Amino acid sequence: GSASLGAARMPSQAAWIGAAEPGGREREGAVALQESASAAGGGRDPLARQIRHLRRAKRLTLRALADRAGVTESFLSQVERGITSPSISTLRRIATGLDESIGSLFADDAEPGRVTRKSDRRVIDYPGLRARDEFLTRSRDGRLQVIESIIEPGGGTGDEAYAHESDEECVIVLEGSLDIWIDDVAYHLETGDSITHSSRLPHRNRNAGAVRTRVLFILTPPSY
Repeated sequence: GSASLGAARMPSQAAWIGAAEPGGREREGAVALQESASAAGGGRDPLARQIRHLRRAKRLTLRALADRAGVTESFLSQVERGITSPSISTLRRIATGLDESIGSLFADDAEPGRVTRKSDRRVIDYPGLRARDEFLTRSRDGRLQVIESIIEPGGGTGDEAYAHESDEECVIVLEGSLDIWIDDVAYHLETGDSITHSSRLPHRNRNAGAVRTRVLFILTPPSY
């Protein structure tokens, strides 16, 4: 889908902060330093803040969640401080490590309603992916989710394909062009082109053009 998509579930075995492990006192100090650094950043980044909140709510150390997500502890710390933007595929793995859906990483306090004013759209920025998602529907409780994505030249969802829990999605290029890979098959879309596919097939996208691309993603049911 867009720059923002769903995750599977994973059995949870919480690891306590400061749990005993080889390295003992030195390791506890390292965890404390990482926790302190992680807490210091991400204050203005809702995604970073939500990942940190969910990890702590489940009493997971940075190391424990990093191991589950298949990333390094330092990388996860940078994500929680808003320094690094993970790919959508990596966000999926982080969500799985938290035993959550990817949608839970994007806190949404919007009340359900028929009308979404442009000024009230939920917006998620992915600086490292050079992309931004604006949600045209207000709630994940319905059967439809519509996302407008702005993708700068060279931006996209990342090099690793991912799948998510929507059944189907339609991608419409409103401006610019988009390269999209679905189950390892490549498609090139120009302004006005559209493509429909199963969200459960691995897919990714990239703006290989020289100008900004504006894309509409329509998902059913909502993934995030």
